[in-house]
Amino acid sequence: MAATVPETANGTPSSDVDLLDTAREASRKLKDAIAVRVVGQEHVVELMLVALLARGHALLVGVPGLAKTLLVASLAEALDLSFGRVQFTPDLLPADITGTDVLQDDAGGRVVRFLPGPIFHHLVLADEINRTPPKTQAALLQAMQERRVTVGTHTHALPDPFQVFATRNPIEQEGTYPLPEAQLDRFLLEVHVDYPSADEEREIARRTTSAQPGNVPQVLGSDAVRALQGLVPRMPVTDAAVELAVALGRATRPNEPKAPREVRELVRFGAGPRGSQALVLAAKARAALRGEAAADVDDVKALVLPVLRHRLVLSYRAEAEGVRDLDVLERVVAAVA
Repeated sequence: MAATVPETANGTPSSDVDLLDTAREASRKLKDAIAVRVVGQEHVVELMLVALLARGHALLVGVPGLAKTLLVASLAEALDLSFGRVQFTPDLLPADITGTDVLQDDAGGRVVRFLPGPIFHHLVLADEINRTPPKTQAALLQAMQERRVTVGTHTHALPDPFQVFATRNPIEQEGTYPLPEAQLDRFLLEVHVDYPSADEEREIARRTTSAQPGNVPQVLGSDAVRALQGLVPRMPVTDAAVELAVALGRATRPNEPKAPREVRELVRFGAGPRGSQALVLAAKARAALRGEAAADVDDVKALVLPVLRHRLVLSYRAEAEGVRDLDVLERVVAAVA
């Protein structure tokens, strides 16, 4: 049976302490539920849950065949949320995502009706977002930011909750349209999906070539998800954690006096204030999933890479020397933390 948000005797929402207990228990059950379909990838699942509770969108980066689509679909099933998938292609138009007005015959004559596009779901998988032109990318990213869609003269609200998990293939560059840095900044997290271990891959081979796995059990409903999302902004955060988040964000900027030498030499543009905000918000969500009373420096440190890596623009020298964003951020953490 799905978990529900605890209530007091008179039916009002329970205290934040009870919500924290719900979040911790739901986190464990959601990981177990997704494991019915997906072998391994526990760290990816945890970061997806962080994005969910923080009401942020996530970019999943990995080669084909690592179950990125299955991860998002399984999460939607475990949360009893609707799931939509958009396969991005070079000929995809904005209306193919958002929907369009159509003229239909009615008993009283012809009327204009809005046909919603695949973005009108709770969880949306934007598959290979870098394979469609900037105009279509912008239509999706605008909906992500505003959580509504304007078609013609009418504005339509998107479902609540509404989360986008976009995927990007890192090994194929031909025929792609890289996301501009300003649009990448709209994603709360960039999550890299790695190859499974040998034991996990053997289990994948056994499981996917035999009987179909069972249904993913429902853990939460939409009301519970919204309640937990509402809890995250109210989560306390230590002054030390905020100081660290701001210091880490500022240390990625090459014109910052306290930036490490590697940043000054190898980074063209660092994270803006949205990076520091994202670090604090994601840290709160991580703390809530663990049932902790407040977010602290450990939560911030654990999220530096997924929060900041896509907000760095490396120099041509860094690319020529094979320096990765991971290498730069490791130096930033060493210098600041």
